[in-house]
Amino acid sequence: MEQSRRGFMGKVFGAVAGVGAVGTLYAMKKSWDPLPSVKAAGFTTVDVSAAEPNKMVIEKWRGKPIFVLKKTAEMVAKQSADETARDVIVNGEHFLICIGLCTHLGCIPAYREAKQDFKCACHGGEFDASGINTLPPPPSPMVIPPFNVKGNTVVLGEEGEAYRKMKDAGVLA
Repeated sequence: MEQSRRGFMGKVFGAVAGVGAVGTLYAMKKSWDPLPSVKAAGFTTVDVSAAEPNKMVIEKWRGKPIFVLKKTAEMVAKQSADETARDVIVNGEHFLICIGLCTHLGCIPAYREAKQDFKCACHGGEFDASGINTLPPPPSPMVIPPFNVKGNTVVLGEEGEAYRKMKDAGVLA
């Protein structure tokens, strides 16, 4: 009789420990999953139909500033092939869409309409209207976030065909 009681108590203890372990693992998984608000913040839709040439608009995506600059015909005409390769084209119009942070230390560069470039106040770095670094210390161009063009809108955070072409061409490296 003593043996069967001991065996029964062992099985009960094992069952309680198993249920506790499953509950703990479930709670851990729930705490690691992103919140619904974070998942929703993963995509930002930008309607570029009302954008004015040479006027920068700042949007927000995942807590970062996104520069949206519609280029004038003159700006497009004087661009090099490297600059044109970085353009996001929406209905025949050329746009710079990039994360608005200097690649040196993460400051937010200011757009200078008259010079059609960006100047970082932190250490004097400059970027052209395509986000390419032209004056050190920034080590690389401003980053182009994943995007997908849908009509007059650009969906940030979603890799579309134009973004994949940029990636394949080495423009984003």
